[in-house]
Amino acid sequence: MATTSRALAPKPPGTVLLAAEGVRKFFSNDTAPVLERIDLELRENEFVALLGPSGSGKSTLLRILAGLLQPSEGRVLAHGAPLHGPNRQVAIVFQQFALFPWLTVFQNVELGLLATDVPEAERRERALRAIDLIGLDGFEEAFPKELSGGMKQRVGFARALVVQPEILFMDEPFSALDVLTAETLRGELRDMWSDSAMPTKSVLMVTHNIDEAVSMADRILVFGANPGRVRVELKGLRAAERRDKSPARSRLVDAIYQVITNPEEDAEQLVEQYIARTPARQRRKAEPMRPRRYQALPDVSIDDLTGFVQYLWGIGNSGTLSDLARDLQMRGEVLIRIAEATDLLGFADIQERSVYLTPLGQRFAPLELDAQKTLFRHAVLDHLSLMREIVHRLESSATHVLLAEEVLAELETSFTRAEARRQFETLIDWGRYAELFSYDDVEGELRLDEEHFNA
Repeated sequence: MATTSRALAPKPPGTVLLAAEGVRKFFSNDTAPVLERIDLELRENEFVALLGPSGSGKSTLLRILAGLLQPSEGRVLAHGAPLHGPNRQVAIVFQQFALFPWLTVFQNVELGLLATDVPEAERRERALRAIDLIGLDGFEEAFPKELSGGMKQRVGFARALVVQPEILFMDEPFSALDVLTAETLRGELRDMWSDSAMPTKSVLMVTHNIDEAVSMADRILVFGANPGRVRVELKGLRAAERRDKSPARSRLVDAIYQVITNPEEDAEQLVEQYIARTPARQRRKAEPMRPRRYQALPDVSIDDLTGFVQYLWGIGNSGTLSDLARDLQMRGEVLIRIAEATDLLGFADIQERSVYLTPLGQRFAPLELDAQKTLFRHAVLDHLSLMREIVHRLESSATHVLLAEEVLAELETSFTRAEARRQFETLIDWGRYAELFSYDDVEGELRLDEEHFNA
């Protein structure tokens, strides 16, 4: 198996505060790991982003590093010593605010110190200092119901910082906020970190937002999914290049986007192509992490998939991902999944950071429903090996019936149990729309749709 070199992100100077060595994680009786041999070092005075698609195991790794989960294999080291139990030098800011509604802002922030032996006077002083640092002066006596989403997340930051952790973990801390509020908080946090105003030595942030990672991190680890693993490490931009639309920023964003949207290609080759502008012919396919018989189906509903094709057709058959995300008021991660689904089926083509309808997609968009279903039926059979396999089994069966548990068992040889279930649900959604088969959830049976299969 090919290993990922870290030449693109040379090790920074500074003391190693926390490290993962060969960490793997399985859940329950899954045959496939959620995390596959993660090696990671978090050093003093660096802001690191774990960037990747949902379901790639980023949050699971965060909890393992915090000592809230135990790895199935490998180990976590805190200052070189094996970590057993919760890491007392880590505080976490989560996506959801998790404030106690019956406590004031001051009381919610002070709560982080109540389980310590910090004297009452010092608790009060530290809580007020954290509230001031995060911009909550004047809101000390307010209750959560009186606060906006941005203010609630500020309380979450203050509660984490009041314990003066050595390392601050952030698990998608801005994703529950509106765009403008999230941008404001990102900027303030970036300024606090660059000004050394935060009482913490290092920051580790989980995110699915490419721009967020590029604008904040000194080092970026791009994750792949099924199983979760580090595909490539990248050095972050200089501070002056992070805010502006500099050529260096655009190249880095493009490179990361290409890595995420091309999961089977060699990540370093893609990065070198977009950062160093090496010729495309030098790209090579990466050796997959493990054998897989079928493509991974994006988690996209039929309504989103067909609606996206029709929307593109209506605006002239193409659009940049950033413009589409803005116009559709859609998170970038969700839009990328939908674009990947249309690309997978041959309805669209993703180039650079734009999506273009193919001739097939342009034919599909204006059709009536029955004609769309017919064209979709041919598309899934032409492009999806899993769908062809299912239909072949249904055809070959004397009863034209296939048990769901057989399909799931097959999928679990290539995916984790949870991901196999998600793949199965997408398969059922697309297969029903294509009128290739019906599915009885009570009996757990797929049944060939003989009326439409040969149409």
